[in-house]
Amino acid sequence: MNSGLRKEAVEAVTQHEEPAHVQEQPKLTPDEAADQLARSLPGHRVEILRGRVTATSPADGTHALALSWLGEEFGARARTSGLRLVQGVALWLPTGPEDYAIPDLSVVEADIKDAHVMKNCYAAHVFRMVVEVTSTNWADDLGPKVEDYAQAGIPVYVVADRKHDQVLLCTDPRGGEYKNKAHHKRGTSFTVPDVVGVEMKLSVDRLLDGDED
Repeated sequence: MNSGLRKEAVEAVTQHEEPAHVQEQPKLTPDEAADQLARSLPGHRVEILRGRVTATSPADGTHALALSWLGEEFGARARTSGLRLVQGVALWLPTGPEDYAIPDLSVVEADIKDAHVMKNCYAAHVFRMVVEVTSTNWADDLGPKVEDYAQAGIPVYVVADRKHDQVLLCTDPRGGEYKNKAHHKRGTSFTVPDVVGVEMKLSVDRLLDGDED
């Protein structure tokens, strides 16, 4: 092979080995990523916690029964106190411009619709108490959300901690943290703090197991 042919062959191989140019996809914002995830995972609860997008699978039967029991037993008392009990309402968090959580259940002011912030999120000041029943996202409920709800100034945070078979009651949010954290074991009950505005005792077993019927 003469030098001219060899040069053409080398150039052809070199051109073949060069990687094809791949157009970079634009980076999604957390809000855009959350919307995309919600569309691809219908029925999942999508939240943004400190800029991190999370998705929680649909609730199991025990989880659903615990919330139903609370809705029936607690909801009527809340209404007589001028409050409302709601499920699946997003709470705007001060930890980031796009951060929000969707508590399993919340006790809110009756005028919650006037506290709309953005998209489906509402301002923290209308939330008296939020309740989470742990499932696959138990680490978030017991970790980041404890701090995030405290920073948002939510007066009372209740976690039905099925992972550790107990209920965590967090109260008195000051300086970005809950000053009081009490763990309640099975076979006991605790009184809803006065700041919520609803008089009632909550059974730990019911919160963990749901309705007994």
